[in-house]
Amino acid sequence: MTDSPTGVDRDPDPRPLREDPPAESRRTRLWRYGFNLLPTYRGTGARVDHIAAGWRYVRIRVPLNWRTRNAVGTIFGGSIYAAVDPVYMMMLRRVLGDGFTVWDKSAALEFIEPGRDTLYAEFELPAAETESIREALDPGESTDREYLVSLVDEDGAVHAACEKTLYVRRNE
Repeated sequence: MTDSPTGVDRDPDPRPLREDPPAESRRTRLWRYGFNLLPTYRGTGARVDHIAAGWRYVRIRVPLNWRTRNAVGTIFGGSIYAAVDPVYMMMLRRVLGDGFTVWDKSAALEFIEPGRDTLYAEFELPAAETESIREALDPGESTDREYLVSLVDEDGAVHAACEKTLYVRRNE
């Protein structure tokens, strides 16, 4: 994906889905249920499948069905983007806590292959990433962070990749 018109300049991750994601807690399971009931997310046709305790891993799925199918019989690009849009922001907000403001700033989505079956995305937020944010920002300072997530089928073939830029500010 180097030099793509979307500005995504990193290669998507073609690995297969994790068979053993980190365990959910009761609290993150409730968050998952609530997230899937939220009308704005429910309208995308996507579903959050898993939120690990500690919010460092989230998996979503976008099935090909009547809600997500476009005019040519593949997954609608709007459903793909809407499915991944809020996830990294929510993860950072939950991990960093109330001492930080986190907002989506921009996104670039590249369609690689039409989605003709259920697509999945796995979001991971390493502890080193959040620690570097905490160490880098003094009160009132901000930074932009970029995250790349791939949407893959069950075999790990990449169908789309989205690069999200998030604004992170340490509150005073």
